[in-house]
Amino acid sequence: MNLIYNIGVGAYVAAVKTAAAFGHKKAVLMEQGRKGWETFLREKRKEGDRYVWFHASSLGEFEQGRPLMEALRETHPEYKLLVTFFSPSGYEVRKNYKGADIVMYLPYDLRSEARRFVALAKPELAFFVKYEFWGNVLEALREKDVPCYLISGIFRKEQSFFQWYGCTFRPMLGMFRHLFVQDEESKQLLAGIGVEGNVTICGDTRFDRVIAICEQAKNLPWAEAFRKKSAFTLIAGSSWPKDEEILLLHFNRHPEMRLIIAPHEIHESHIEQIMAGLKRPFLRYSEIKPLLDAGQTVEAIAKAESVDCLIIDAIGFLSSIYRYGDAAYIGGGFGVGIHNTLEAAVYGIPVIFGPNHQAFREALGLIDCKGGFPITRATDYEAAVDGFIADRKALREAGEKAGRYVHDNAGATETVFSAVFQ
Repeated sequence: MNLIYNIGVGAYVAAVKTAAAFGHKKAVLMEQGRKGWETFLREKRKEGDRYVWFHASSLGEFEQGRPLMEALRETHPEYKLLVTFFSPSGYEVRKNYKGADIVMYLPYDLRSEARRFVALAKPELAFFVKYEFWGNVLEALREKDVPCYLISGIFRKEQSFFQWYGCTFRPMLGMFRHLFVQDEESKQLLAGIGVEGNVTICGDTRFDRVIAICEQAKNLPWAEAFRKKSAFTLIAGSSWPKDEEILLLHFNRHPEMRLIIAPHEIHESHIEQIMAGLKRPFLRYSEIKPLLDAGQTVEAIAKAESVDCLIIDAIGFLSSIYRYGDAAYIGGGFGVGIHNTLEAAVYGIPVIFGPNHQAFREALGLIDCKGGFPITRATDYEAAVDGFIADRKALREAGEKAGRYVHDNAGATETVFSAVFQ
């Protein structure tokens, strides 16, 4: 890559190391996770094995790549899978992912490290998910004649490629054998800078992933029993304090509804903050878990039935819990951006979310089909939920539209898979 790019990467690495030295949590994890990467890869990578490499920035991108990983594992057992992450929020959650043979951090995109990594990994194919562009790694792959693909790619006019200084970054796009993008806008933006001929609109593999999650959803008798006691149950997923202010204010005034809330952060101080805001009987999942572990399911169900709100202070349940709701509220929209709306919509229930959703194509799609409902203030939320409670037909129709939107947009995995492995 060019000098300007390499200066920028060097400055970024220096900033991370400085932040780590001052104890910044994310920076510390990034530094510690990359220590000894070369030794780790040498020990794990056996000579003669054939590897396909998938790289994701974080957890969301990993989930986008996962349908293709699993399809490859099922149909081409001759390949082993190497999965790399850039961010701790992906690596720390999926470092023990059993669908891959090696899971590790991607080394920093310094030219020497990128070349050593590619030389040691020896992938036969490489897949980058959504918007991961690391110039020196891509260049090293090209030098070794390794086909490289972008999957579920999405481009916006604000990205560096389309700015006046885009010449610094555009060479990276030419290093991909093919770019599988989510929408027509992405394709047109690329065509505007001369990237065409190797671009295919295939949609977003996340639709395939959430359908698979739905089909494998856990049966949770305590959540089912909780729902049956109410005419209307709302599932609040990945909520943040600003979301919870709105949710709890409304919930406390509506005895006819029930609430299951699964906050994004489950540390004790946050859970206590939620409990302090509740004026109706509630139960934490951690209070029934000992009963479930002891096989006392009936007793756990009875405890769940006795309250109006369940607080899910554990991870691993949210994608299955959505099936027990009549509608869902997806958190994050009053912060950096909404979380996964599709995980709820796949169950055929309408989804409500905050104002910071413009960068999320699936949220805009849900709004367009009238299965998604954006809010900007508490009164918007109240109008949406009160409308669902009062009009069950409207609730059902909105849910059907949300579910249909997910299923109508499935198939990206098959498009990519058949194009690459035909």
